[in-house]
Parts: sequence; structure tokens; C-alpha cells
Amino acid sequence: QVQLVESGGGSVQAGGSLRLSCAASGDTYSTFCRAWFRQASEKEREWVASITIGGDGSYYADSVKDRFTISQDHADDTLYLQMNDLKSEDTAMYYCAHSTRFCNGGRLSSEYEYNYWGQGTQVTVSS
Repeated sequence: QVQLVESGGGSVQAGGSLRLSCAASGDTYSTFCRAWFRQASEKEREWVASITIGGDGSYYADSVKDRFTISQDHADDTLYLQMNDLKSEDTAMYYCAHSTRFCNGGRLSSEYEYNYWGQGTQVTVSS
């Protein structure tokens, strides 16, 4: 089992930045792809970015490419999402997730392919 706890959400004006964190504990050695998803009000959950366990591959949705950066610190098993140039359409609940599958070049983007989830952290961007 893996436990995930997100933090770092908040309210920010358009053009601003936030850094989300996801602290992992438990059997993290069993998860090979780590990702961030988000879900806006009355919309389906969507994949934002993912990174391989070794950090040699990171992948992004087109909507966040060149603005968001996913990274991780193995020393304390923490996943990060640096979000710059935020837009009102980035407003959503953000979730981190771990999968026992490989990232498969970024094609592991369905929520059903991820085994472990955090409780989410809210990001609100005002224009």
C-alpha cells in the first residue's frame, strides 16, 4: 500500500505561480509512474503530467506544457508540480497518483491505470 498526501494549493491571480507537493509513504518501491491529475467543477478528472520512477522521463498534457514542471525528490519520496503562468482554466482540485505500471512514454494517462491517490489540494486562479 502507498499513502499520498498533497499540499501547496491555494488561491492565486492569473500569471502567478504555485508549487504543489505530494508526500508518499508505504510501499513506494512498487510504483513506477507518478502523476498529477486535476478535476475542475463538473468536469472529468484529467491527466496533467507524469514522471518515471527514475526521473528519466517526464510527460505533460498540451494544456500545461511549458508552464508546469513535474519533479520528485527520492530522499523524502515527495512529488512536486511547479505551476507557472497560471490561468483561470487551471482552477481545479489537483491530485497526485502512483501507478504500479510504467509511464509508457507518457501514454499512462487514464485515471483507471493508477492505483493510489491522494485526497487532493484545491487550486483557484482568479483573472
